[in-house]
Amino acid sequence: MADPTGFMKVPRETPKRRPVDIRIRDWREVYEEQPFADLQKQAGRCMDCGIPFCHQGCPLGNLIPEWNDLIWRGEVGEAIDRLHATNNFPEFTGRLCPAPCETACVVGINRDAVTIKQVELRTIEEAFAAGGVKPLVPDRLTGKTVAVVGSGPAGLAAAQQLTRAGHTVAVYERGDKIGGLLRYGIPEFKMEKSILDRRLDQMKAEGTRFRAGVNVGEEITGEQLRTRYDAVVLAIGATQWRDLPVPGRELRGIYQAMEYLPWGNKQGLGEIATPPINVTGKHVVILGGGDTGADCLGTATRQGAASITQLEIMPRPSNERPSSAPWPTYPMIYRVSSAHEEAGERMYSVSTEEFIGDGAGNLKALKLIETQFVNGKFEKVPGSEREIPADFVFLAMGFTGVEKSPLISQLGVELDSRGNIARDENYQSTIPGVFVAGDAGRGQSLIVWAIAEGRSAAAGVDHYLTGRTQLPAPIEPTARPLMV
Repeated sequence: MADPTGFMKVPRETPKRRPVDIRIRDWREVYEEQPFADLQKQAGRCMDCGIPFCHQGCPLGNLIPEWNDLIWRGEVGEAIDRLHATNNFPEFTGRLCPAPCETACVVGINRDAVTIKQVELRTIEEAFAAGGVKPLVPDRLTGKTVAVVGSGPAGLAAAQQLTRAGHTVAVYERGDKIGGLLRYGIPEFKMEKSILDRRLDQMKAEGTRFRAGVNVGEEITGEQLRTRYDAVVLAIGATQWRDLPVPGRELRGIYQAMEYLPWGNKQGLGEIATPPINVTGKHVVILGGGDTGADCLGTATRQGAASITQLEIMPRPSNERPSSAPWPTYPMIYRVSSAHEEAGERMYSVSTEEFIGDGAGNLKALKLIETQFVNGKFEKVPGSEREIPADFVFLAMGFTGVEKSPLISQLGVELDSRGNIARDENYQSTIPGVFVAGDAGRGQSLIVWAIAEGRSAAAGVDHYLTGRTQLPAPIEPTARPLMV
């Protein structure tokens, strides 16, 4: 264990964020670097609890007490080995995961939880800085080939595991560059794309092949893919976004979040000067109170929006863990992200009744009404209608399943009742040799679940190709998170 009394004498401390008035002028990550000595003290707060519930909180099964102890002792090399034993991309999860491990931390029962996420992130960053993250090239090749369709975290995790098992793996991505939502959905201020490219360089050196700018289902058909490869992994995400069919939806100025965020990323990277969707000096409304909505908020702030309002139909969460989500489950509490610190107003218990135009086809306002959650459904509050100005509206209301692309019909895979691709306990779809990982089979979820599913699907593919596997399979497809 780490410091036996660390959790009693050291308070929880997370890295400081850069001053708001400075960070909104650029697109760099918002956090300052925490001194390593301070991080060691935080790692020392990990106690010798008999049952480390953080393992249950983490879908990857991260060996959290082990690498906390190693960091506390200053043994970074050993720490990254233990971290990489369960997680291909700790630099991604350390930045983007909402840390269900921390809400399951035993210290968190009556004190502030251990800063597990920050220890994870700093462990991998220290390892990269010291040159300790090297390509793991397989000793021999199996002669088997695998196509991975989709290059988000699930696809990349599956590809890396299968490459290291000796298979020849090609990753297909319809976007211009590899990375999926990691590149096009996550804003630069949450994760700079150099972090992604750094890991892709390692994967290339290991032998993984990347095919960007290829829309599988059109430029190469599902039949051709199955003919060319011994197995196929579908990691295409749950990209069928939820819409809002209310009067005025056809007006100009209403976009899905994923129509807006990629342009913000290109602007942040200097790839374009002025994006096609540019909110400079405009009134912006974001529908959806989750992380994607916060990403839109931070992007609009950096573009110089005149005002930003984020709407949520649910009531404002409590500041404290509700009784309906006892430890060690993940509670829905009021959280303030870096984007919320910077700008904007958050409104709860409101619903959009109508998009109002200016008579020339452009959006000018939203008509709202207050709501109450009664007996399991939302009811409108009579007489609470009002209008707020809106030049742009971004819909960040989640996703409903996989996109109904030609690839789905070409492969003949079946969908389940939730609109996801059906699969068995080995992550294999209803078509032999075609496997499914991540949101495509699970539905919209977290990055840790995507990586865990990618690793598990890789084990299923390896067994299918060779009759056995030594690859770890962290989770069953039917396993559900502690997050609700």
